[in-house]
Amino acid sequence: MSGIFDGSSLPDRMHVLLGVGGSELSYLALEETISRAEEAGDELTVAIFANEEVDAAPDAIEAEVTETLAASSFEATIRHIEGNPGSELVSIADRESFDRIVLGSGKRSTLGKIQLGSIAEFVLLNAQTPVTLIR
Repeated sequence: MSGIFDGSSLPDRMHVLLGVGGSELSYLALEETISRAEEAGDELTVAIFANEEVDAAPDAIEAEVTETLAASSFEATIRHIEGNPGSELVSIADRESFDRIVLGSGKRSTLGKIQLGSIAEFVLLNAQTPVTLIR
């Protein structure tokens, strides 16, 4: 597992958009992003979406996000996105001038290659905003 933000050239305070679709990696990304945001004073928006690759309802995802935020005593904006999650994350990041998009994705195949989910792949290929993947 790699750290969320390693670069020293990043701004001190960032406006971060985190996509959470109910996978274990998205919850790991939530925890790591909260930790980084607490340290740096970042503003965090958590975008909850239905992910057809995971069997989790948006209400259940929101409950997990809310519980994780409460456990850390960190405040973040929570919003739900509908439609194509990848496209919506890219649009929101562009329209609202986010500094970074964070997603949990990137399982290793039996041959050791990184396999991205369709949402992460779309965001990586289409976002003008820097993207960080947590795995």
